[in-house]
Amino acid sequence: MKIHGMIKAVLSITAIGALSVTMVACSGSAPKAGGGELANGKTFTLRLSVDPGSLDPHFASNSITQQATRFLYDSLVNFDPDGNIIPGLAQTWEGTETTVTYTLRKDITCSDGTLLTPEIVAANINFVGDAANNSTRTGVYVPPGGTATADSVAGTVTVTSASPEPFLIRNVGGLPIVCAAGAKDRSILAQGADGTGMYTVTEVAAGDHYTLTRRKDYAWGPGDWKKDQEGLPDKVVLKVIANETTAANLLLSGEVNAATIVGPDKQRLEGKKAFQRDLVTALGQIWFNQKPGSPGADENVRRALTQALKLDELGQVVTSGTGKPSTGLIAPVLSPCKQDTLSGNLPEHDLEAAKSALDAAGWKAAGNGVRSKDGTPLKMEFFYPSTMGPSFAAGAELIKEVWSGIGVDVQLRPVTDAEGSSLILGGQGGWGAAFVPIGVALPNELVPLVSGPTPPEGTNFAYITNPGYLENVQKAVATTGEAGCEHWAAAEKQIFEHVDVVPFVNSTTPTFAQGATFELADGQLAPASVRMLR
Repeated sequence: MKIHGMIKAVLSITAIGALSVTMVACSGSAPKAGGGELANGKTFTLRLSVDPGSLDPHFASNSITQQATRFLYDSLVNFDPDGNIIPGLAQTWEGTETTVTYTLRKDITCSDGTLLTPEIVAANINFVGDAANNSTRTGVYVPPGGTATADSVAGTVTVTSASPEPFLIRNVGGLPIVCAAGAKDRSILAQGADGTGMYTVTEVAAGDHYTLTRRKDYAWGPGDWKKDQEGLPDKVVLKVIANETTAANLLLSGEVNAATIVGPDKQRLEGKKAFQRDLVTALGQIWFNQKPGSPGADENVRRALTQALKLDELGQVVTSGTGKPSTGLIAPVLSPCKQDTLSGNLPEHDLEAAKSALDAAGWKAAGNGVRSKDGTPLKMEFFYPSTMGPSFAAGAELIKEVWSGIGVDVQLRPVTDAEGSSLILGGQGGWGAAFVPIGVALPNELVPLVSGPTPPEGTNFAYITNPGYLENVQKAVATTGEAGCEHWAAAEKQIFEHVDVVPFVNSTTPTFAQGATFELADGQLAPASVRMLR
């Protein structure tokens, strides 16, 4: 189940699963060739699971379209493999939480040969910042109401946010920049492109493939990019292949160079020792309903239920043995703040301590369960997403078995995307606890989920009240970018110390390659990193 959109703007609650946050980020350094010799003049074929649809980057909401447009458009800044900001279209930048100025590189040209100017960049930012244009990138890259001005003499673009945004430099810097002709006539962008990217669209067969051709004059890639590099593909084919087994077969035969495979065929590819890069994202998270009157409103109850579980075992069940332990609510590869906020801050597995915590909360053992002073049994309805496969159902069954063992009356309820949106995220259901995997890239995007107004006025769907969290958030938002990571980490630790949310496992999504190497950046294949092999 997926939540699409960006919390820090307006949260569009559409489902339970991963909330996807996207920044254009790629590295200009070539990955290791894995023992192969680099080859020039070749075609790189990348499998897409569905047709990307319109290629307009300012209206690209799904990850497939975003992957495609990364070959066609550049952004003001990029990120190295460690998540540090490096030059993109901008050579330098400086800013605060409300204002940032980017100084553009010189002599950057669009695919039609025209120069990229500060005025063009500013127009992009103003278009996305204006909510009337209904760009899906509003609030993702440009805060609502954000504006930009250009200085053609200085070669700069200055952006102003209506409200403080601690990661303003990073967010605005990730916006794909459309050139003048495409901005004037956006129909050009539907099955074509008008950008400064390394590739141009030269053939479109909707539903089958998109052929892209490399610009040999491209000299402004990530970091200290050099245009004359060994192993760069002359062409890229984005091949639409819905069936994973077909994609895996074509990968092994060399007809496809790269493909993300998450089903049973990944074991076959791993056995062949194919080149592989894994995307690690947040997946396993338990949220407790803390609405007044709910059992989860009592920290002792939340603590007891967490202590009863072996979280590492639960993580392996939910990911069928492929997951990696969580280190916080945000996967480190996606966040500029990479501290381990989880270790030592959640209660450890201890069944006797769990029973004692329930007793302290007023739930006394009686017969086959635990009851309050007035004889009410402790009931917990556990919701889990039915659309995320049998492993999540198995994880829910394990939770029921364990919690039932300490006297809790557990009822399992699988929910669809629509049900999860209304019953959990929309605050309309009487859930007690739930798997709600929410993945964000920046720590400030968590704030409206774990504090503030509750549904329907806000998005604090679990009714969390944590003063220690808010105290540290206030310190964090008063700083710019990575300088606030210490405070963001302290805030997140408060969430775990009070057992408000329990992350227990991250997912790993592999992308395999044959006859080529690449690196992942911000969760997707980085076009500038692709190198072809002989």
